[in-house]
This record gives sequence, C-alpha cells and structure tokens, in this order.
Amino acid sequence: MIEGLPPVLAAIVAMFGIGLLGAGHCFAMCGGIASALGFASEKGSSRYIVAYNLGRVLSYACAGGAVASLGYASANYLALAPLLRGIAGLLLIAMGLTMAGWWRGLSYLERAGSVLWRRLQPLGQRLLPVRSVRSAILLGLVWGWLPCGLVYTALAYAATAQTPLLGMAQMAAFGCGTLPAVLLGGLSLGRLGELLRSHNFRLVFALLLMAYGLWTLLPVVLSYHRH
Repeated sequence: MIEGLPPVLAAIVAMFGIGLLGAGHCFAMCGGIASALGFASEKGSSRYIVAYNLGRVLSYACAGGAVASLGYASANYLALAPLLRGIAGLLLIAMGLTMAGWWRGLSYLERAGSVLWRRLQPLGQRLLPVRSVRSAILLGLVWGWLPCGLVYTALAYAATAQTPLLGMAQMAAFGCGTLPAVLLGGLSLGRLGELLRSHNFRLVFALLLMAYGLWTLLPVVLSYHRH
C-alpha cells in the first residue's frame, strides 16, 4: 500500500491524500456554498462553515459504511474482491484523466448520481439561508450527496475496505482531506482559488491519481496472470 505503514492505516492516509490533492475540484464544487455560508454568518464568524463541513464529512462516512458493507458481502460471500479492487483502480485512473481534461467519461457516472440529487436538492434549498449551526450541519449532510466524480471514485475505493467501519473511516479521512480547500474557499481567497483551479495544479493531481490507480490495479493484474 504505502511503504512502511500497516495496510489499514495506509488506506486511510491514501484517502486523505486523495481528498487533499483534489482541492481544485472540491473548491469548484463546494467552495461557493462555503463562501455563501461565510457571508451569511454574523460578523464573519466561521461557525456555519465548520458546521456545514462537519455534516458533509458525516455524509461521506455514512456512504462509506454503506458501500463497504456491500463490498464486504461481495468479497466474502461472492468472492468479488479482485473485481471491486479492479473497479476502484479503473475509477482512480478515470478520475485522473478527467481532472487532466483528457477524458470526460465520468460525467456519465455523475449523471446517474443526479437522479438521487434531484430528490435531495429541494431539502437543501429549504435550509437556505442558513441561520443556525443545526441548519448548517443538515445542509452539509444533504450537500454531501452532490453528484461528484471524485467522491464516487473515493467510494469505489472504500468499497474494498475490509469492514464497514473501515469504509466509514476511509471516507471520513477523504472528507477531512477536502476540508482545507472548502474551508479556504469559504474565506473567499480569490488568489488561492485561482491556484487550485490552475491547469498545472490539476495536472499534477491527475498524474498522481492515475499512478495510484495503476498501483491499485497491479495486484489484480498479477493475480490474473498467475492463474
């Protein structure tokens, strides 16, 4: 996994890294709502932004537990562990290609996710404008289901977790990794936003993501050749 780390910890660190390096994508997707919450708060307080992100990370953790439960059942009762890992590796590569602007195939996956989002979006709109910490947390819980190829990629990886609890931990780590971009987006740091959205930053992240996808696929390919 990651040299020198136990597999479980390495997976959590990797998910945090995916969230952290996906800063440009996260800034574009969630930075606007975080910025709006910042302006809505009294005297520039950041409490709504923090509460919103707490809800968002909780939504990722719940989704991680759900997919890891399905993955656990598939791996242990249907022997589909190599298939799940293969799908995760391919999605990591696909997300890298998307971030680099070389392929837009993940847009179809996001369109599929929009079916659920159309049902949840009205709930989020009812919470605006946010006037309490409770409403900000609830908005984050809803907004965490926004169709996003990066989140779907992370979920595919979380589906390979050994237990549902580890799947939750991995997605929580991913969510925490996205916090710097979204929190700073809430502070409306325009120059930072330009950097996070810059082609060079996105290209570096894309290449790292594709490299990790290839690494994820490697055991599956080696196992296939042995048979």
